[in-house]
Amino acid sequence: MDRAWFQLKGIQLHMLLLTVLSLLQGAAIIGQATFLAKAITLLFENKPLDQATQPLLLFLISFVARHTFVWLQRRLSGGFAEKTAEVIRQQLLVAIFGHGPSFAAKQGSGRLVTLVLDGVDRFRTYLELSISRMIDMLCVTVLLLLWVYRLDMISGIILMCTLPILIGFFILLGFAARKQADKQWRAHRMLSHHFTDSLRGLLTLRFLKRSRAHSETVGNVSNQYRVSTMRTLRVAFLSSFALDFFSMLSVAFVAVGLGIRLVNGNLGLEVALAVLLIAPEYFTPIKLLGTDYHASLDGKEAWGTIRSIVSSKKQPEQEQEDKPACILAEQKEELTMELSSIQVAGEAGTFLLKEVSIQLPQNVTRIGIVGASGAGKTTLLGLLSGFIEPDGGDFWVNNVRMSGSVREEWRRQVAYIPQHPHLFSQSLTDNVRFYAPDATREQVEGVIDAVGLRSLVDQLQGSDSKIGEGGRVLSGGQAQRVALARALLSSRPVILLDEPTAHLDIETEYELKQMMLTILKERKVFMATHRLHWMPEMEFILVLEQGNLAESGTHEQLMEQQGVYYNLMIQGLGEGEANGYEGG
Repeated sequence: MDRAWFQLKGIQLHMLLLTVLSLLQGAAIIGQATFLAKAITLLFENKPLDQATQPLLLFLISFVARHTFVWLQRRLSGGFAEKTAEVIRQQLLVAIFGHGPSFAAKQGSGRLVTLVLDGVDRFRTYLELSISRMIDMLCVTVLLLLWVYRLDMISGIILMCTLPILIGFFILLGFAARKQADKQWRAHRMLSHHFTDSLRGLLTLRFLKRSRAHSETVGNVSNQYRVSTMRTLRVAFLSSFALDFFSMLSVAFVAVGLGIRLVNGNLGLEVALAVLLIAPEYFTPIKLLGTDYHASLDGKEAWGTIRSIVSSKKQPEQEQEDKPACILAEQKEELTMELSSIQVAGEAGTFLLKEVSIQLPQNVTRIGIVGASGAGKTTLLGLLSGFIEPDGGDFWVNNVRMSGSVREEWRRQVAYIPQHPHLFSQSLTDNVRFYAPDATREQVEGVIDAVGLRSLVDQLQGSDSKIGEGGRVLSGGQAQRVALARALLSSRPVILLDEPTAHLDIETEYELKQMMLTILKERKVFMATHRLHWMPEMEFILVLEQGNLAESGTHEQLMEQQGVYYNLMIQGLGEGEANGYEGG
């Protein structure tokens, strides 16, 4: 029995109801065997047919009652599994969004999509089958064994001794099946991840004329999944054969013993028939458990993965519960931010950020973040957004430590604009409303004009036209304008920009730059970029080097120091990066 079941809401009442139905089912099975054996015995002894009528009628009642209880059990299990699966899916989505984009990138979007869709459905199947089968094995099997003991002790001993042997084979084969199911689930996730990435990169593959070659790769991955599936099915069929074979042998042992004692006159026909009818039913619960175990094993593996993701989302700390819900001041200039000895661990014992301490001046609204590739710019933005929790140190906003419920509130105050904004396969209006779904039509049209998307709206014949997959494909500059429109419409006071113009040509970047500098004046903006010509427009600059804060200050101050920032700027000028801008 999986201990994790008891973490599910309402599981105790559900298991109690299933136990009652299982006991009633066992009683009905005993009634079937008892009344049918009595009717057959009466007919065998040439008794009048009317004497066998009552036992036959009671047998039919027991038969109908048994299948009614089975139907109720399935209905109850299905309803509970369906309701619980939806709750788990919501918890999983909340946990994934709570972990943030860095977690999705690390885990792989294809894997997470598979887990949310197929994984939860398989967990529902696992929950629906496993709990009822386990309770049946505990209740029905014990009840039938006690009844057989009452009828014939020798047959009861045979049944009691053969069951552990059957369970032992079931466990041994179960380990092999679980190992194969683990490989199967990993292969399924790899195939899903590969397929999702292939769909996203299909246009690029076609542009590079590599789509046909890539189809062979997809075929190879699919073939690996097919081989893994057949290997898993082979183990499952072997397990089912073993269970059927040994249960058949056990029933045969009971039948031989009953026959010998019946011939010798040591046992009555009615008792022998009743025991013989009960014996196959005695092994039915474990056979069904074994069959459904293989059918739902991948659901158990998915359940383990879901639990690890949901439980890894840290709960709000108790000391934060008494803090006010809103940690922001009314004016952006009054927002104070401080990082104290921040550390963010990477892989293999490395650190993405090491002992970073920053106290931002209160009156600055445009902060630049620069550094070489891998210096920690994106990690710092993730930390500032509240989606990355530090492994050491503290992050303070308005003298409130960023933790628990405060972190949740902070995320609702931040708009994040990545290098490649995601456009949903919906209308332009719905895409702009991403942060503010209740925004009015007038507000949407206002930000569309502000970010220069009016010409696109005219081409689309209205802002309700579909964009993204299955709709109008937008250029990089247009996608960035949509992302800016989202941030503007949200009225969120803090905007994080992660290389927003890295993939744009010079003319498009210049247009966006003039527009962004104008419309972002009313927000507190953090910009991480390699394009150093933005830095003279920044009021404060953070310079990162290999995860450390190398320097901080204004553009003029850093140029006078002639340190890391100065070298980056000179290098950028040499490459023509900052051509047309003053270097100091």
